[in-house]
Order: sequence, then C-alpha cells, then structure tokens
Amino acid sequence: MNPAPVRLRGLTLGLLLCAGTLQAQPAAHHDVRLMTPETALKAAQAALAQCRKNGHQVAVAVVDRAGLLQVLLRDRFAGAHTPEVASDKAWTAASFRISTTDLARETQAGQPMSGIRQRARVMAVGGGLPIEAGGAVLGAIGVSGAPGGEADDACAKAGVAAVLGDLEL
Repeated sequence: MNPAPVRLRGLTLGLLLCAGTLQAQPAAHHDVRLMTPETALKAAQAALAQCRKNGHQVAVAVVDRAGLLQVLLRDRFAGAHTPEVASDKAWTAASFRISTTDLARETQAGQPMSGIRQRARVMAVGGGLPIEAGGAVLGAIGVSGAPGGEADDACAKAGVAAVLGDLEL
C-alpha cells in the first residue's frame, strides 16, 4: 500500500477539523455602541426639566454603559447629597442592567439577593433607569431629590424618552 494517499487523507481530514474549529471560535472583538456626551446631556436636561415642571429640585446623573459619569446636573436648591445619590443610582442601573426600583424589589430583606445592598455604590431605591436601544444597554440615568423613588423615576423616564428616538437603530 502506498503511504502517500493515506497521509493525504489524514491531512485533508485534519484541515477539515481545523476549519470547523476555526469557525466555531468566537470573534476576537465585538462592537459596542456608546452615547455621545451631547446625547447624555440631552437626557439629563429633559429629566431636570420634568422634575422642575413637577416642582422638584434634583440632581441628575447620566453614565455610560460601564457606569462612568458622563453628565451631572444639580438644580440650584437640590440637597447636597443629591449629586452623589443620583450618580450611584445611575451606576447601579448600568451595572445591574435593571431599574433601581426593580433592584429594590429583588433585594428586599429575606430575598436571595438581599446581600447585594451591602456593596458600595448600590442604590436599591427608585430613580435609576438603564438607557437601552437596539437590545443593548448604552448607559443609565439617575435622579435624586424628588420626594420619593416614584417621583425620581418619573423624571428619569422623561430623560430616557427624550433620547430614545436618537438611539434606536
């Protein structure tokens, strides 16, 4: 028997297996979409305007998908604590990819995830919303200073609504 055809068949089989393996490998990179500073500012301004319309003095923070601050606005009579709380609400919404109101519900005492509230920066109270478009989280917005999480949420929703049309694919 001639060993050349056997080696050729083995080489062909080996190449086919390698080709299949190469195709099964995930890409070495992926594309991400990021909000521009102008978009983040537009969201923050819309949230601030909604809170003013409702009679609330607040701080509004917008972070990117990694939770890094892009915009922070504080109304002139908003409490001294509100910039930090708004930033932490936005960071929490971006980090967990859910609203802080939903996180509050999921992490109540006695719930399996209740311990997450002990982490630094986690704000499990209303007022933080992810900013999503095209199935991806692009960032988040946090509002602090209105009387209660529901009021903060209403302002945050106005901020998200103001930029959603700009972000959709």
